[in-house]
Amino acid sequence: MRHKFSFIYLVIFLLILPHSNYGRPITKEAHLLMVSDGIHDHSSEPSLIYVNKLGSSVTCTEAYGFLPCTNTALGNVFLMLVYGYFMFLAAKSLSAGSEILLQILGPGIIGGLFLPLLSSLPDATIILASTLSGSKETAQSQVSVGMGLLAGSTVMLLTILWGSCLIVGRCDLENSVAIDQKDTKGFDLAGSGVSTDIWTSYAAMLMIISCIPLVIVQLPQIFHGATPSRAAILFSLIVSICLLVVYTIYQVCQPRIQRRRLAYAKYKNIMSGFLEQLKTQARGRFLKDNCEPHIEVIQKLFDSLKNPEGYITAKDLRALIIGMHFEEEDMDIDDAVASIMLDFDKSHDSRIDMEEFVRGITRWLRKATRSATHDNDHSPTTPKILNDFHQRMKAEQDVWSDHSDEAVEIVKNPRWNTFKAVLMLLLGTAVAGVFADPLVDSVDNFSAATSIPSFFVSFIILPFASSSEIVSALIFASRKKIRTASLTYSEIYGSVTMSNLLSLSVFLCLVYIQNLTWSFSAEVLIILIVCITMGLVASFHTTLPLWLCFPAFALYPFSLLFVYILNYVVGIP
Repeated sequence: MRHKFSFIYLVIFLLILPHSNYGRPITKEAHLLMVSDGIHDHSSEPSLIYVNKLGSSVTCTEAYGFLPCTNTALGNVFLMLVYGYFMFLAAKSLSAGSEILLQILGPGIIGGLFLPLLSSLPDATIILASTLSGSKETAQSQVSVGMGLLAGSTVMLLTILWGSCLIVGRCDLENSVAIDQKDTKGFDLAGSGVSTDIWTSYAAMLMIISCIPLVIVQLPQIFHGATPSRAAILFSLIVSICLLVVYTIYQVCQPRIQRRRLAYAKYKNIMSGFLEQLKTQARGRFLKDNCEPHIEVIQKLFDSLKNPEGYITAKDLRALIIGMHFEEEDMDIDDAVASIMLDFDKSHDSRIDMEEFVRGITRWLRKATRSATHDNDHSPTTPKILNDFHQRMKAEQDVWSDHSDEAVEIVKNPRWNTFKAVLMLLLGTAVAGVFADPLVDSVDNFSAATSIPSFFVSFIILPFASSSEIVSALIFASRKKIRTASLTYSEIYGSVTMSNLLSLSVFLCLVYIQNLTWSFSAEVLIILIVCITMGLVASFHTTLPLWLCFPAFALYPFSLLFVYILNYVVGIP
């Protein structure tokens, strides 16, 4: 209740703020006219009181004719905090509404299309406001705000948030894998960290690919040292839109792809586990010295397993598998029986004869021989080949598994929650649309009042206003599980990918339409450096030790220093 009253007070305060401050002019020329004599007219004098030197001589323009504005530095700091808070509320409302719809409708179109698009909406509205304000000259002066947000969001997510999630979500590392909810080593830089699944690595790779439009727009600068032409900007825009469409399709289809890969991994685990158990019942070695299947041994094994009718049925397989204690291998017995029957029963008569059994076991043994790890042993034994193969298949199933250890909540009253979600999405969109332009104006006015380039102001401040996933990502990472760490880092990489595609597409489109000058070589270069560096870290490693948080944090001040040196020392446009 207290938070609601605070919010109401804030709104009332904003509404009663005076549009401008009027008072008696205090200047050197008017020091003797401090008190009116009722005769002299000072209407030609400036009507604003001169407060301090941290102000701009340019008169500010009230957004929509009623939202407050100021030319002073402190006043714009206050306005940036207020407008930034409203943008944060908009981003939070969009995120919450999207998550409710995701729970009701599930992944696919909602999780793959609308959720990423809506999460990038606050950034897109700020970029729109930075380039559609007033005349072309005004847009050219404010376009740095949009680029500052674009670069700042990427760098903040991949440095500050990335490193913070690593610290908060750290667990003990054993055999290069993080152990869920075990944190006994504290801040051991090499002995603690987080582990992620293979899909997180794929998300990092996709993030690197999403940098292609940034490279394209800089090609004229790279090869000819010239400012990117409209043709280069247009080509980069087209590529960015195409990649956005492809990425959206991938996001929509990803759950289906993941289920198919997981099903195949389970099939290979059943294969390896079945062979591993059968070797103990075989009367001899499955493989000859040349690693070819021993047909006679396989035939004798079939004779020991067949029923009185001379076949192996699904019922026989089930009894056999239960006797092998497959449940200790974390396998579903029904899945195992169905997979073996499907792979062996080529005549589709619901039973396996000797020929089908020999052919199926031979095929499986050859796959195991090709896939098993030999450890430089030139004469591997049958137990070693089958054991190596089984261990690899178990690890592969674990990699492709989604580790569904989180309870799935059943949404009560879906009709009401759907209405609530849609209302939150509309409210978030409206608030973002209303306060984006005043926020950009306050950043631009603060830059003019302090002589600090607007790029650096927006780089530091705006990402925290438009990103609602910061707190939720840290809370999610603090659960200290492989699944939550995977989802957290996948969300970070996914947000950066959408920024590189959707937000960049909006930015390029407006620059092209407005015919603005492209002078962001340093900014683009730092985005590429951070994205490629942090993307490669996760692309080839699923375990991230704690010490990686320090180079991640260091990239943030390095980015600011790098842009400053290139723009104001070297003079690269």
